[in-house]
Amino acid sequence: MSELSTRPYLIRAIHEWCVDGGFTPYLAVRVNEATEVPRAYVKDGEIILNLNPNAVRNLELGNDVISCSSRFNGVVHQLFVPVEAVIGIFAKETGQGLVFQAEDSPPPPEADAPSKPSSPRPKLSIVK
Repeated sequence: MSELSTRPYLIRAIHEWCVDGGFTPYLAVRVNEATEVPRAYVKDGEIILNLNPNAVRNLELGNDVISCSSRFNGVVHQLFVPVEAVIGIFAKETGQGLVFQAEDSPPPPEADAPSKPSSPRPKLSIVK
């Protein structure tokens, strides 16, 4: 039996926390061939999506895929984001949220091992 990922559950939890608190939930996504977003809005292989209930329609925060429809410059687009492509989810207004480690990142060093400089975290930028 494969291990069940916590990522989709944490995404849903932070999304709910943002909405309940009156914040705008932003989803940072690493765009790849399985990601369906308007490519014109992708910068450096990443895109930030506004998942506010007023900004999207038919939002589905599934265990494998996040999907919805949203307008970009007045044009409706269907969005499909594999959960493993999500870099993080955060509140636009406060920056609070979660950043996920890449799936292929090495495990953290043992407590007894000598410390090495950690790899830099992905940089998140707010797209307005």
